[in-house]
This record gives sequence, structure tokens and C-alpha cells, in this order.
Amino acid sequence: MTELRELFLKKLSKNEKIAYDLNHYLAENPELSGQEYNSVKKITELLRKKGIEVEDKVAGLDTSFRARITKSHEDKPKFGIIMEYDALPEIGHACGHSASGSLSLLAALTLWEMKDSFDATVDLIGTPDEEVMGAKIPMAKAGVFDDYDSVLMIHMNSNETLPAVHFLALSEIKVSFKGITSHAAAAPWDGKNALNAAILTTNAIDMMRQQLKPDTRVSYIITNGGQASNVIPGEAEMIINMRNSSKFDLEDTVQKVMNCIKGASIATDIEYTTALTGPEFEDMNINDAGSEAIKMIMDSINLPYVEEKQGQATGSSDIGTVSYVCPAFHPMLAISDHYFSLHTKEVADRMKSDSINGVISQGAKVIGLFILKAIEDPTLLKEIKEEFQKSTLAN
Repeated sequence: MTELRELFLKKLSKNEKIAYDLNHYLAENPELSGQEYNSVKKITELLRKKGIEVEDKVAGLDTSFRARITKSHEDKPKFGIIMEYDALPEIGHACGHSASGSLSLLAALTLWEMKDSFDATVDLIGTPDEEVMGAKIPMAKAGVFDDYDSVLMIHMNSNETLPAVHFLALSEIKVSFKGITSHAAAAPWDGKNALNAAILTTNAIDMMRQQLKPDTRVSYIITNGGQASNVIPGEAEMIINMRNSSKFDLEDTVQKVMNCIKGASIATDIEYTTALTGPEFEDMNINDAGSEAIKMIMDSINLPYVEEKQGQATGSSDIGTVSYVCPAFHPMLAISDHYFSLHTKEVADRMKSDSINGVISQGAKVIGLFILKAIEDPTLLKEIKEEFQKSTLAN
């Protein structure tokens, strides 16, 4: 390990207690997505107390921020450390954002302590509302991540540490069908049954499944099918959720689903409109060059890991969108020795336990050492950037 990276490991302990205390505060005082006002106040106060410059309300989002940890000359690399801090309803930090955000802060503060030892720009980027609307998506569209050589963050996992994690591209639409209401016994011929259009859409989707790729997921619910059994429903509504391991394949799936809706509309003589229920999430654009470097970092600090099993990805995250703007990395760290689901009380309880402190320190090491390795090894940074450029041109 180089002297610069050895220095990082020595400096880490100076701010560990700050990170541990922040995790405890966030875990005990969880705030919902987009409402993290006290959380972001606490975080930015810690940064400003250190003398670090902080920009509030990045991209117009009330609970976002960007802190300039170090500043370099214009021709030097620029890195972003992403920090999350939103919680879930009723169950608090059951996704582990209190710890993942705290380890991002620890990595940033440690790099700030050694800011005179290297020449690169490092920003700590506070990204709220991951759980609901995915605030990284409007931040990416606003250009927040445009000029970074790479950005990274770390998420919690149950019993496996993963150097890289795939996420599924996601699109969800609401379909509103409009027909004509009439009495189902007295004059059914005067009506146009909107529920029939919804049911025919579900049948068409189910028949289409045989031709969908194995990594494609389509699910749906009918949210409005009428109010009385003796009335032809003039209105119906459904929500269709679509996921795929590739955003490009997802576009094809969406078009196929739209054809199902259109065909059902024609067959039943029903009008329809569609609207997105929220932002569309892109898949994770995996960068192998950077992921291999992360493995090397994990090896150097004796952090055991496993490769993500092929096809294991089941969830979606707003960092997927960021990964198509600049090289982005999202390892996951084990927080126990046995499996359990995320978004559960067990995760929230572990966030309140001192047992998470070691995970916070290990995660900060991975982030900080990765950035320093990329600074010291221009060839690595070049490979990361070249692979990223090829990936965005592939389709």
C-alpha cells in the first residue's frame, strides 16, 4: 500500500466518532424521503464546523447539498462521494441509510484532513429521497454529476459484501380507461365497459410473457374496476410495473405493453390515457475496470467479499441514472453473518447498535482508498473513463 493510502488509514480515526454519532442520531431520528430537514441540517452543520464550504438546495431540492471537500487545478480529476440519509415510513432506517450516509461522511472528512497531500477535487454530494422519488434522477438531469470522473457510495447488505451490484431499470405507468356508464340490466348496449379494457390488457400482457426475456418483469394491479356490479363501469384504472436488467431492453418491453393497452382499447372501443407514476429508473451501468479496483481495495484491508450471482438483481435505485452520466460505483457491505431481507426491523435495529461502527469504518476505507488509488494511478482512471464512454455508445 502506498504512503498516501497509509496516511488515509492513519487519519481515519480522527473523525470516526463523528461518523458513529451521526449514524446514531439518524437512526434514532429517522426522516422520510424528501423531508430530511433535521438530518441535512445536522450533516451540514458538522461540515461547516470543520470549515468546509457547503452549497445548499442543489438542483432546487430542499434537502440536498454539495460540500467541497478538496479543490484541485482544473486539469486534475474530480470525484464525488454520494451520501444518502432518508428513512422508511414506520420502520425507520431499515435500508441502512443512516450508516451508509455516515460512512460517506467519514471518508470525506478523512480526505479533508489530508487535503494538502494530493491534488484532486472531491465533493460530498447529499442526495435525498432515494426510497420514493429517486432524487438523484432530477439531480442528474440538472447536470449535477456531469463533470465527475467517478462517483461512488456504499449501501448496506445482510451477510454478503459485494464489490458491484446490478440494479434493474424500472418504469411504472398508470392507465386510465374511459368508456360510458350504463345500467347493466336495463340498457347494457348503451354502455362501453372500461373494466373490460383493463381485463383484456392484463390478458394480453399475460399472453405476451412467453416472448419476454428471462430478466424482464411485468406486474400490474387494477385500482378501479367500477363501483357496483349492476352498472357497466365507464371508468377503470390500472397500474403496470415493468423492470428489466437493461434500460434498452426495458424500452422494448414498454412498447410491447403499450401495444397490449392499445389493442385492448380498440377491441373494446374504449379510450385510454397513460401517465408515469414516478421517475423512470435506469439499470446500473457496471464499470468492470473500477469494480476490479474496488476488489483490490477490499483485499488490501482484508474485507472478504463475494461476486454478485448472475441474475440476482431484484431491485432498482436512482444511482442507475447517475451511472449513465458518469462512472458510478455502488458496493454493498455485509452487516451480519446471516441472511435477512433489507427494509426490515432487523436492519433498523442494527443501525442503532454499536456493531455497525466497524462497518462504517470499513466502508469509509473502501471509498477513500478507491479515490486515492485512482488519483495515484492515471491508467486506472483512463480505463474507467474509456469503458464508460464505450458503454454509453453501445446502444
